[in-house]
Amino acid sequence: MFNMNLDFFSTRRCVWVNGPVIVGAGPSGLAVGGGLKEQGVPFVILERADCIASLWQKRTYDRLKLHLPKQFCQLPRFSFPEDYPEYPNKQQFVEYLESYAKHFDIKPQYNQCVQSAKYDKATSLWRVKTVSANGSIRSEVEYICQWLVVATGENAELVMPEIDGLDDFQGDVVHACDYKSGQEYKGKKVLVVGCGNSGMEVSLDLCNHHAKPSMVARSSVHVLPREIFGKSTFELAVALMTWMPLWLVDKILLICAWFILGTTNSYGLKRPSEGPLQLKNSQGKTPVLDIGALARVRSGDIKVVPGIKKFTKNMVELVNGVCLDIDAVVLATGYRSNVPYWLKENEMFSDNGFPKTPFPHGWKGQSGLYAVGFTRRGLAGASLDAMNIAQDAKRVYKEDLKKKKQKVPTHRRCISTF
Repeated sequence: MFNMNLDFFSTRRCVWVNGPVIVGAGPSGLAVGGGLKEQGVPFVILERADCIASLWQKRTYDRLKLHLPKQFCQLPRFSFPEDYPEYPNKQQFVEYLESYAKHFDIKPQYNQCVQSAKYDKATSLWRVKTVSANGSIRSEVEYICQWLVVATGENAELVMPEIDGLDDFQGDVVHACDYKSGQEYKGKKVLVVGCGNSGMEVSLDLCNHHAKPSMVARSSVHVLPREIFGKSTFELAVALMTWMPLWLVDKILLICAWFILGTTNSYGLKRPSEGPLQLKNSQGKTPVLDIGALARVRSGDIKVVPGIKKFTKNMVELVNGVCLDIDAVVLATGYRSNVPYWLKENEMFSDNGFPKTPFPHGWKGQSGLYAVGFTRRGLAGASLDAMNIAQDAKRVYKEDLKKKKQKVPTHRRCISTF
């Protein structure tokens, strides 16, 4: 008798791609794919999950809706259905993306986890290595291309904070990506770590399901109404910025927020010294668009607490010395880019996984490298990047077609399938 390691059963192949390789089949990657389809440029989309928009389909809570009106969230040249509400819910948005992929005949290569992407200076080509598993069979593919589009976005990997004693806590601990509904927390005392849009919405959802949430507000945060006098706050800000400086628009938004929501400092939600738009530009920190959580904070249904000092088996000690008995913890601590882990390049991207060049010029790098979905301006910013990339790729691709010979590496056998 002997043990057999099934990991040894693997297949390897090499694929030549005539056009760009797009890493990521979220809204950003789909937007680039749609643009390239219109321009007649072939491409391949690699997606590590088994579906498009996996963040939306697999890592979001049930009550999620778009925070901005639908006209600011649609992809290029494909509008939302007219019968959709102004703020589509999670399922409606996923259906919209699936319709987009069908309309442009976009068929990603699923279950392809990119291990590395590196530019080969000797051949002037990108080498993108992926791994996928089907049962005991491990498949490795190397895609070779002239252009690479990084579309993994700002929220590729969840952020798990290191908090003293958290591993010793005996209650349930989940990241917000695994939280679906407050129904399973009915009657429980839940600590929500984070006071951004996710933390606020999770806390509100817990209240609506008769749980008892306490929300950790370790840092300052801007809370704005989702609408101001019947108009989207975001839409109003965009309109004002066309003829006012940013600092003045911030002043107007904060005055309106005070008039509609009142002060938040007395409830433990301190406002930053920078205005909401300035803070978004400088640090990428998104203001909270309130959809009812603040009223539950005022009523005491959501308790706002300061930072955490440490956990014990069944309670948490806060930095002010207060100890709370809790049954569960939801970590609404956000996400981060994973680009530094797989892209072997240090010219275009910073260590934090974002382009070094700020918006609106961060979409193009050197040697055929592009980036989409890193603008910190939501789907509107991603759509703008996608249109720029499609136009530029078309120009380069058409020029390349005029050449009689393509520089295909000869030391490896490649299967030309795309």
